[in-house]
Amino acid sequence: MKTGFSKDFVINREFWFGLVFLQVKTLIMQNFYIKSHGLGNDYIVLDQENISFELTEAAIVRICDVHFGIGSDGILLKVPSDVADFGLRILNPDGSEAEKSGNGLRIFAKYLYDYGFASTKHFSVETPGGVVTAGIIDEKKGKAHTIKVEMGKAIFDAPKIPVLTQNAECIGEPLHMFDQIYEINCVSVGNPHCVVLKDELDESEVKRYGSDIENHPMFPNRINVQFAKVVSRNEVEVMIWERGAGWTLASGSSSCAVAAIVVKRGLTDRNLTIKMPGGDLRIEIDEDWEIRMTGEVREIATGTFSPELLEDLAL
Repeated sequence: MKTGFSKDFVINREFWFGLVFLQVKTLIMQNFYIKSHGLGNDYIVLDQENISFELTEAAIVRICDVHFGIGSDGILLKVPSDVADFGLRILNPDGSEAEKSGNGLRIFAKYLYDYGFASTKHFSVETPGGVVTAGIIDEKKGKAHTIKVEMGKAIFDAPKIPVLTQNAECIGEPLHMFDQIYEINCVSVGNPHCVVLKDELDESEVKRYGSDIENHPMFPNRINVQFAKVVSRNEVEVMIWERGAGWTLASGSSSCAVAAIVVKRGLTDRNLTIKMPGGDLRIEIDEDWEIRMTGEVREIATGTFSPELLEDLAL
């Protein structure tokens, strides 16, 4: 049966990518955004080249506000890069900027793939915390579903995290918090983390002490906080207080940090499932402390900023 194509005509992803990319770019209006979540950790994605307003600290706070804006755990801003395929800035809901975000990177990777910016399933992304590579593991209905990110290396050197301590590493050190003394373990996975190992987890405890730990003078750049319970050699339960965002249902970089600490302390194997209130992530840590993270991402909504919101952002 004849198909209408000559035998020399080859249909491949690159050919169709060119056509689809042109169509998508035509359809995307100015101030277009998408909102997606990774295990309940939600982000708004914007393209710096496609917005008409300045992302000031006040504008970021307004956009992320659930009552006066769109509502989000942060903003992922696509920017140019000279050293990677794409560049990314990660903006917290309090207006500050994060060096790296695991869930944010998976959400950003899905956006790049789904909307035709990435022509292949593997590409690099530059963040303030370093260059990482992302891979689309599987799709559903032509959209990225499960994504793996090479998160870089775990760093335990205290000055590089940074942590103010007399020791080379901050592992098993006491932290005095008013009526509590916590044994803390610190690591950087491109951004700083403080892990508290517990026999049992209590959400109210995380919410009560999370901010105080985040802003403790021991951490000059503030710090992400995780309370973690080792369940088995390959499973850990985690609750998270995220720097600049507060109580968070899930965090990719926090999962990587917890995995690095429990492996460092010999409590688990190197392939782990990190269980959070929002869902699970798979973390692999090799002998050189390079970290790989795998998990799902789901898109919530797409839209454009209304003229009235734009007016509010200009105030």
